[in-house]
Amino acid sequence: MSEELIGLVATRFKVLSEPIRLQMLQQLETGRLGVTELANAVSSTQPNVSKHLRIMQDAGIVSRKQEGNTVYYSIADPSIFALCDLVCNSLKSNLAKQNAVFG
Repeated sequence: MSEELIGLVATRFKVLSEPIRLQMLQQLETGRLGVTELANAVSSTQPNVSKHLRIMQDAGIVSRKQEGNTVYYSIADPSIFALCDLVCNSLKSNLAKQNAVFG
């Protein structure tokens, strides 16, 4: 991989390194949500959720659409869920192996 591509991959993983962002993605998997709805769903404040949404938007993971006074966010790159599934399945497999050894 080129250095530029490695940098982009590292940035993507950095964006996904915050638990609240993963919670927000999980909520957005079912469809678009307003900032207030999303803040309530992840038990956070609107300013905090907006900050994290901006980071994910800048990374191309979510998209933003304003309708009247409400801003809605949705998934812009659905491949993010394949990546999360891959990591989750790997972790589950490793945990099962550890449980077999120590269980």
